[in-house]
Order: sequence, then structure tokens, then C-alpha cells
Amino acid sequence: ESAMANRRDVVSEANKSHATAKEISRLERKKAQAIALGQRTEATAAGEDLERKRNWQYSIEDNERWDKKLKQKKSRGNHEFTDYDDLARRKYKKDVDSLKPDLVNYNKQRAVADASENLYRDMNSLVYADHRPTEEAIDRVVGKLNLDIDKRSKRSRVRKEEDGEITYINDKNKAFNQKIGRFYNKYTEEIRENIERGTAL
Repeated sequence: ESAMANRRDVVSEANKSHATAKEISRLERKKAQAIALGQRTEATAAGEDLERKRNWQYSIEDNERWDKKLKQKKSRGNHEFTDYDDLARRKYKKDVDSLKPDLVNYNKQRAVADASENLYRDMNSLVYADHRPTEEAIDRVVGKLNLDIDKRSKRSRVRKEEDGEITYINDKNKAFNQKIGRFYNKYTEEIRENIERGTAL
């Protein structure tokens, strides 16, 4: 009996490992939708306003932060391509918004600089740019650059035409031929080969 229970556990673990992340996220989304639907039906049965009840959980600061976030999203979303200067400015602003300053480290460095006597260098000083970034800061920059490179390579990937015969006259006809081919290629393949060989009747 314990061997059977162990076997069931092994099978269930194997099934769990086969479930993809997409399926798991889909199930979680369905579960969240079911919970929301249940709350909505309970609220309507009790005669309460669900949105008002849900908003009681948020403070004024949370609401202001949310409104600010929505405003930023709206201002970012309604821009179409105008020129490269505007595109670069928006990209820079987005990158700066994603940066989170390390205030603890900054305050330590500022305290050390304030305590030193030579806070302002004179014209005879040869010391310049003696600041060394931390390993975490370097890793963060490298990670951001790699992420940008990945995005750029995926976005500008040119899809190469598949090799083989061209049986279309434009893109719309190509899509139509592919759709038809899915269903009828198994029937027309022999006829097409005979026509190409010249042995057709």
C-alpha cells in the first residue's frame, strides 16, 4: 500500500513538473476571477457597492500614488513617433524612472565628503574622478544593457522567407495559400509533383 502511495506521489510530481508556467498563470488568473465573481455576487446579494467596499482598503496616499501612476501611464501612452529627439528623450526619461537611488550609500559618501577638509579641490589638485562604483551598481548597469540588447534584437528581427517554391503573388494570397494548404496539401501533393515532372495526364 505504501508503494502505491509512493507511486501516486511520483506521478503527481511528474504531472506538476509537466505543467507549464503558462498553464499555472492561467489557473491563477481563473482562480482570481472566480474569487472576484464570488465577492461580486455576495455584495449584490447583500445590497452593497463592491467598488466602494474595496476602496475602503486604500489610504489617501495609496490613492494619490495610484492616480499619479495612471497619469504617467497615460502621458507615456499617447505619444506617437514624432522625431528621434523626442524618442530619445522619452527613452531617457523611462530609464531614469526605472532607476532606484541607493540613499543609504549616498548618505554615507556624503558624510565622508563633508567630514574631509578638502571637499572642494583647488586648481593645483591632480585628483579627479576617484569614485569607484560598487559591484552591485556595475551588475545593475550590465543587466540593463543586456535587457536593452535583448529587446532590440527581438524587436528588429527580420523574418526570413522560407526556402521553397513561391506559390503566391502578394501577402494576402500567401496567407490564403497557406490556409488552403493546411487542409488540401495531402491530396494535391502528388498532382503537383506530376505537373513539375511533366508526367501529368
